Amino acid sequence: MSLPALRALPAWASLEQHHRKIKGVHLRQLFADDPARGERLTIEAAGIHFDYSKNRITDETLRLLTQLARESGLAENIEAMFRGERINATENRSVLHVALRAPRGTTILHDGRDVVGDVHAVLDKMEAFTARVRSGAWTGLTGKRIRNVVNIGIGGSDLGPVMAYEALRFYSDRSLTMRFVSNIDGTDFAEAVQGLDPAETMFIVSSKTFTTQETMTNARTARDWLLAGLAAGEAAVARHFVAVSTNAEEVAKFGIDTENMFGFWDWVGGRYSMESAIGLSTMLAIGPDHFRAMLAGSREMDEHFRTAPFERNLPVLMGLLTVWYTDFFGAETQAVLPYEQYLKRLPAYLQQLTMESNGKHVTRDGRLVDYATSPIYWGEPGTNGQHSFYQLIHQGTRLVPCDFIVFAKALNRLGRHHDILAANVFAQAEALAFGKTAAEVEAEGAAERLVPHRTFEGNRPSNLLLMEALTPAALGKLVALYEHSTFTQGTIWQINPFDQWGVELGKALAQRIVPELESAQDPELGHDSSSNALIRRYRKLRDA
Repeated sequence: MSLPALRALPAWASLEQHHRKIKGVHLRQLFADDPARGERLTIEAAGIHFDYSKNRITDETLRLLTQLARESGLAENIEAMFRGERINATENRSVLHVALRAPRGTTILHDGRDVVGDVHAVLDKMEAFTARVRSGAWTGLTGKRIRNVVNIGIGGSDLGPVMAYEALRFYSDRSLTMRFVSNIDGTDFAEAVQGLDPAETMFIVSSKTFTTQETMTNARTARDWLLAGLAAGEAAVARHFVAVSTNAEEVAKFGIDTENMFGFWDWVGGRYSMESAIGLSTMLAIGPDHFRAMLAGSREMDEHFRTAPFERNLPVLMGLLTVWYTDFFGAETQAVLPYEQYLKRLPAYLQQLTMESNGKHVTRDGRLVDYATSPIYWGEPGTNGQHSFYQLIHQGTRLVPCDFIVFAKALNRLGRHHDILAANVFAQAEALAFGKTAAEVEAEGAAERLVPHRTFEGNRPSNLLLMEALTPAALGKLVALYEHSTFTQGTIWQINPFDQWGVELGKALAQRIVPELESAQDPELGHDSSSNALIRRYRKLRDA
């Protein structure tokens, strides 16, 4: 659908004018003027209580933001995605990660073919494989059962599985040791296999093409480690390696039995793939029932996103609020702050999801944008972050909108721990919103010279997401929530959130530089003077 430039949309102009009116209004005033604001500006959706009352918005702001969504064709884009249309235009692909969690028997078409049956065929194959490994029926070359699983991948083939494993470790089979290798730095592999018995170790090599440089370099190192440790021939590879890939020829050439290859499809982007066969390590860790519960949670959020009106649509509102702060307040970052230790890898996972999706400078039709797109996503679990970077959020010179995530029930209930944790998250959101005035500091008896230092401006916006407990279904809901919020942002900014050309140039240059570093003779270098000098210096230091 061809649209006018974003700044030419009527709602954009109205939002600019509206922002000038309310940018100086403090949250203290908004709450004073509307005592019921804290109950009114909330949404209950898919088991998530979403409190967005501590945002610098009014009812008029929300009206204009949802108008912007309509003028941007968001409803049409949502339906196009669920219908399997090729909305990833630069790669001529459909975008159907929603099909990964579609219930058996439903229909989602891709080029006229129902893909749901294919999805469940792979899930069934994963489940059968998982049962064999977890029961001990699958053994390594020496007859020992598999007790260690090492996932080798990078990007979406690593960040999703790592995050899901850490998030759902409470539900995992503790007799299995799960480790992950992604970095080309040899230390990553060396530490991952430290202390493991090759006879009890299985590697999952996750690469769609089976040619990804980092993944295949680590995979070949893993094969060498295994064969050396077992003092065995190539036949051992088929007993200790499986593949998540679509390239049967390369998988077989590596030595993996293609019967133990789990496929996925080009309509699943890497950063949206953790619920595909890329999640094999997740299923091994938590079991098929919990894995399917995670899929059901995502599906529940999918349906909410597709059917709820924009005014009550949780992913839509989250996405619109990000646009509001990024483009009208000049916020450059977004903090994601889970008050749940199991979610310690969620911010890193969301960095790829959001910034690889929306870190773009041209629109879908190739025009340069003249507005900000994706903010930088970052964060750490609470309460750890309170003792480091929260200082900047409270009293720094940058506006940092925050997403707080907290659960009412602890998975590990130890004395007062969880109530203290929850008290801290509620306190942080309150402190950011309302701050502390100079008069309040003076009334506490602070010395005059300390008053400026102990004054908190407040008016720092946040969302608070409250859920009952961190279950597999809850994780699925959070993943889908941020996926669809990211899609909403990309639609408003008129960019394609499903390609990632920005990762290609550096990879191509690295392929050129590797042989120059490995050359036995001094190579002829044709880079810039800085790169040439660095390559020469590296070779000299390495070989000294």
